[in-house]
Amino acid sequence: MSSPAASTPVRQAALVFIFVTVLIDVLSFGIIIPVLPQLIKQMAGGDTGDAAHWVGLLGTVFAVVQFVFNPIQGALSDRFGRRPVVLISNLGLGLDFVLMALVQTLPWLLLARVISGMTSASFSTANAYIADVTPPDKRAGAFGMIGAAFGIGFVLGPALGGLLGEIDLRLPFWVAAGMALLNFCYGFFVLPESLPKERRTPRIDWRRANPVGAVLLLLQYPQVYALAVVVFLSQLAHYVLNTTFVLYADYRYGWGPQEVGYTLGVVGICNSIVQAVLVAKIVRRYGERKAILAGLCFGAIGFAWQGLATTGLLSLLALPFLALWGCAGPASQVLMTRQVDPHEQGRLQGSLSGLVSFSGIIGPGLYTTIFAWGISTDKGWHLPGAAFLLAAVLLAVAVVVAWRATLNLRGYTPPAAAAGPDHAA
Repeated sequence: MSSPAASTPVRQAALVFIFVTVLIDVLSFGIIIPVLPQLIKQMAGGDTGDAAHWVGLLGTVFAVVQFVFNPIQGALSDRFGRRPVVLISNLGLGLDFVLMALVQTLPWLLLARVISGMTSASFSTANAYIADVTPPDKRAGAFGMIGAAFGIGFVLGPALGGLLGEIDLRLPFWVAAGMALLNFCYGFFVLPESLPKERRTPRIDWRRANPVGAVLLLLQYPQVYALAVVVFLSQLAHYVLNTTFVLYADYRYGWGPQEVGYTLGVVGICNSIVQAVLVAKIVRRYGERKAILAGLCFGAIGFAWQGLATTGLLSLLALPFLALWGCAGPASQVLMTRQVDPHEQGRLQGSLSGLVSFSGIIGPGLYTTIFAWGISTDKGWHLPGAAFLLAAVLLAVAVVVAWRATLNLRGYTPPAAAAGPDHAA
């Protein structure tokens, strides 16, 4: 069900803040990406093998904690409002980055990552905030802007972190802390509450404020549950880029850090253009359903192309397809928010974030194992792109699920199709 939208000036100010919040959060996380493994290696006494073990452990623990706490954060935002959850998240992240800058041992760094997982609520709560203040026919553009913030943050963040890390390994953590704390101060004085008291849940149902309860919430809305499966498959496919692309490009194309960095920068720029400029226009013209199906198809083609490309130049031709895959996420968000009561938007976003975190638990190990299997010398075949082909298969399955799930969903009807009976097809 759609919720009443806020007045235009308030809505615009709130959306600007949410955009800035997500951008700064992604920047702060992106800044530490190039230096965190090096800091871990330093704490491990320079032992690369031991450092690799801790990198994997910290990544898995972070995803597990997010998986457990995201539904709780969503339920808290439904009960007490979005504003306090966003502000506490920003404050917690800022203090946590300070802790990461100061710790001298790996167990303390592990504790800091646990705190990061507990307090990183701003993404799911930001999506709920958008559903509160944006009319249904404008949500695709708003969610696209959030996607653009992710793209910009992941382009600028690692580059800035690499520069700062050359000065001192701990400097990026201090800069990330400053960004998060400035974001807290900005929100404290600027951010209005988006969820009126009369639309908040009267109490927190702790039976549903957990990963299992989150899935049960999705089961109450069969259409949302099916689309949540699409989101999960899409996120699981995305982890092939996070975990395997650098190793794959080095092994198959002989790319070093500079070539990989340029390529990831192009990916981020293309993704930002699609999210900020094209998503809203595509949804207005074709509707959410066609945007989802087309986006997933483009993604499957892009990953298959990436996995089969024999040269680096050929692999670059896959980037536009992967960027257009970005149409599927915002359109899916819009359709799901239309099916859920306004007072449950926070729990919906918490549930979806829990699924994303769950994909982060299984994705890294899955793709690195498949990649190692594909290049193994004791097999009778050689398939270095196997991990990308698996991602393409996952998105192909997502296309089938989305096709069936969206047959009868209530979504935005483009003006050109409003009078005809065939829009849903």
